[in-house]
Amino acid sequence: MKRRTFIAGGLGALTLLAGGMFFAKSTWYRKAANSVRNLTGDLDAQFLRQLITADAAHSRTIMWQAEDVLVNPAIEYRVKGQAEAQLVPALEDFFTDDGVKNNQYLANLQELQADTDYEYRVVTDAAASGWHMLHTAGTGEFECLIFPDSQSSDYSDWEALAQNAAQRNPQAAFFINMGDIVDNGEDHTQWQAWFHGVNGMIDRIPFVPLMGNHETYDQNWKVRLPEAYLHYFVVPENNSRDFSRYYYSFDYGDVHFMVLNSQWDETEAFKPGLMAEQLSWLREDAGRSRKKWKIVLVHKDVLQYRIHKRPERQEGISDLGRNFMPLFDELGIDIVFTAHLHTYRNRGHIKSFRRDSQGPLYILTGVAGNVRYPGLWIDHQLDEVVAPQPETDNYLTMQVTDEAITVKCFLPDGQVIDTVKVTKAK
Repeated sequence: MKRRTFIAGGLGALTLLAGGMFFAKSTWYRKAANSVRNLTGDLDAQFLRQLITADAAHSRTIMWQAEDVLVNPAIEYRVKGQAEAQLVPALEDFFTDDGVKNNQYLANLQELQADTDYEYRVVTDAAASGWHMLHTAGTGEFECLIFPDSQSSDYSDWEALAQNAAQRNPQAAFFINMGDIVDNGEDHTQWQAWFHGVNGMIDRIPFVPLMGNHETYDQNWKVRLPEAYLHYFVVPENNSRDFSRYYYSFDYGDVHFMVLNSQWDETEAFKPGLMAEQLSWLREDAGRSRKKWKIVLVHKDVLQYRIHKRPERQEGISDLGRNFMPLFDELGIDIVFTAHLHTYRNRGHIKSFRRDSQGPLYILTGVAGNVRYPGLWIDHQLDEVVAPQPETDNYLTMQVTDEAITVKCFLPDGQVIDTVKVTKAK
């Protein structure tokens, strides 16, 4: 069987299982014997991670990998401080990419209590990992971390940035990576380095991934389907026949997040129609939400920049911007976060392609890895704040309250370089 056929089949099986896994609650949920079982063996759960779910107040997806095939793997969890525990058997999602077989597992925790501290661990018949924290979303204010492109040649800068940001912001409820997570989507060593960079963070707060163009590259730097990304991150379903989990949405507190996929140029030869499908989906998805705030996350940028020594390239609106910005206006989107250009730019509010306080706030998030483009871009007329040049790494925080959303941009040492606030009448 060809590797791509195997991977596609594995994804289909996982989708089928995920679609039916909650059909009978008793099949997947049962109380652990003797409350918390006495398991004496140590279990090494590699790349243990929490992933965002559509309803972050009542569910969470846990994924991990193991050196060897596990016997009866499961997630055991309990309300923090209580003895009684629940057991959720894990699904297998084994896949092979870059010549490496990954023994990967997934468990989806459902019917959790909102705004509650839990703890969980990976268990088998005879062994268990240590306990890890898990907190569900509430209805009040929260804060999250936003990281731009983390693609790197050496992921030590990424690790330092991510770990320092997490230490400075222990209250962060989850973290976002804006696409181009790795430099080469097929290179398993880069995925390992990226996961190492967020060790101790991704296991205790949920991760919100975006697909970037670099997730679609093979080892020969040719475009392929984003096979490793789709396996590593089982995000909420979008009910798409052709683009399952390429784009998705989720709720956290009083915010509805819509995660778009800007890689239609990369996927068109394999599966056409990604952009058109999302235009239709976005209108329906945003229309269903009754949350106060609506935020869009998308990898590629809405503006087109001039480039030094490239006079033929004109300033303007990108293909993504021309197609989606009018819809953002129509839907009343509050903030649009983009990435891809490895530079931080605050554009303020834009509507009908012009500066307008009634339009969404547009933030180009910057760069979180060591791939930088010093002196490449010529400032756009819509830029309001530009990161200090020559550019270095940065990260963002977003604080959400009932009255406002406040976004701050930080240099690696914690220095604030920009603060912007969005308000909305009650």
